[in-house]
Amino acid sequence: SSAAIVAGIIAGLVLAGHRLPCWGSEALLQIACGIEGHPDNVAPAIYGGIQIGIHNGTRWETERVPCPAGVQLVMFIPDFIGKTSDARGVLKPEISRADAAFNISRASWLVLALCMGNLDNLKWAVQDRMHQPQRAGKIYKYLYPMIEAAQGAGASCAYLSGAGPTVMAITGGASGDIFAQRTKERSDLAVAKAMMRAASEHGIKGKLVVTKVSNEGAKVVKVHPPFSTGEITYGDEV
Repeated sequence: SSAAIVAGIIAGLVLAGHRLPCWGSEALLQIACGIEGHPDNVAPAIYGGIQIGIHNGTRWETERVPCPAGVQLVMFIPDFIGKTSDARGVLKPEISRADAAFNISRASWLVLALCMGNLDNLKWAVQDRMHQPQRAGKIYKYLYPMIEAAQGAGASCAYLSGAGPTVMAITGGASGDIFAQRTKERSDLAVAKAMMRAASEHGIKGKLVVTKVSNEGAKVVKVHPPFSTGEITYGDEV
């Protein structure tokens, strides 16, 4: 939904020939957050990379967190659609102080691990008490077996992507074009196979996608008449 929101806003701006202020106001982010309700997904859709966003009492703000070199993302995407309403329905309206403290510490540890490029610390950084146990217990029975399988095969960490049903694993060791790199230098293939086996054991069908973090957000790829002229050519000759 966030990608669709951002794409729709940018398409509308281009069609209308209108441009928004960015520095100091981030107008596009404000519009997108106003529709989505939070910056968690629209911010990376706009700016790319790993983003942390807040509302400062006046407007939405977001900043990029560095992504360690060599990171790959291994995603198991089930062939069924997980309804956000169902995923939210299993969560309690209140959480304990202990669980809140646990998750705050993990969120801080996650930012530290990313900033330091320490993939070994990601295993602890993605631990959770606020939504994964509840959703795994009632909706996604395959979640924890798949996490264990991924980490056992060499993943730095694995977790439920958003409200599910996709499970994401993070691996390292990639360098340049992976198709020119020796497979044994990376763990993505072994992790993908382990996740598929776990899915099969729980009767879940789906597909595996191996990709990487995109540092580029939404952009116009084609427009008529083009922005480029005979004298000035923009990237991708838009």
